[in-house]
Amino acid sequence: MKVFRIIGRSIRDSFKSVFRNFSLSMASVICTTITLVLVAIAIVLTVNVNHITKTMEEELTIVVYAKKGTKEDQVNELEKKIKEIKGIKEVVYKSKEEWKLEMKEYSDTLEVTLDYLDNNPLLDSFIVKVNDVEDLSPIAKQIKKFDGVESANYGEGMVEDIIGVFNVIKTATLVVVVALVLVTAFLISNTIKLTIFSRRNEIEIMRLVGSSNISIKLPFIIEGFLLGIVGSLIPIILTVYGYIIAYEKLGGKVSFGVIEFVKPMPFILYTALILVAIGSIVGMIGSSRAVRKYLKI
Repeated sequence: MKVFRIIGRSIRDSFKSVFRNFSLSMASVICTTITLVLVAIAIVLTVNVNHITKTMEEELTIVVYAKKGTKEDQVNELEKKIKEIKGIKEVVYKSKEEWKLEMKEYSDTLEVTLDYLDNNPLLDSFIVKVNDVEDLSPIAKQIKKFDGVESANYGEGMVEDIIGVFNVIKTATLVVVVALVLVTAFLISNTIKLTIFSRRNEIEIMRLVGSSNISIKLPFIIEGFLLGIVGSLIPIILTVYGYIIAYEKLGGKVSFGVIEFVKPMPFILYTALILVAIGSIVGMIGSSRAVRKYLKI
């Protein structure tokens, strides 16, 4: 029962302290709000950039052409051998007749040319998708060695450049988010430390009347938690409504529908939870360290 009384009294004192030191509390809240807004923007950008790069990576494929004159049973055997390769995600067969129909739809000139020819000059093929884009080159080289394979192309050179750019983007965005979280923790923690330091006389009086360390620290820790929660509300509102409005305005896509954003749900809920966690945890840690380190409790 004593524990519950201490907790109850600490929560009551925390609320009183927030309003009693309103200007300092507002400074902590504003600092938390500004930094968490930056963190929210970084998270949204990072997740969407990673989503876009992942989507584009999934579109990278190997086009395998069978040699001219390859019979149906040989094509089936070739497809089986390709599917047995480790790292293959999907293999789609496309006959030369399907290629002919598709190419005829590209332009009237191609349609007339292909209809004029007595024999179909195109080749049977396979569209090969891999689990990891890093495996495109080694898998293409392996397929080229199979009997009956005319060529296995995946855009050599260009694909390696694209993969390199994607890796740089993913690393850069991750570093930015981590850096912003650390900066947020530093700013919030130091703002709360200043708030508590200005009340060192109040804490000293509490010590002189015989209050235990935990009974002194607990109200400040709860206060830091409350300030962190309040400071995260505006970033959460801006993130949730801002992202939903932007997503609906753009139709979830940009660049003629090629680049697709992450769907709002449940992404914005996870982002909101992250912001609340950062604000509240950093607030508690900052308060605890300030009371212990700066006031020698």
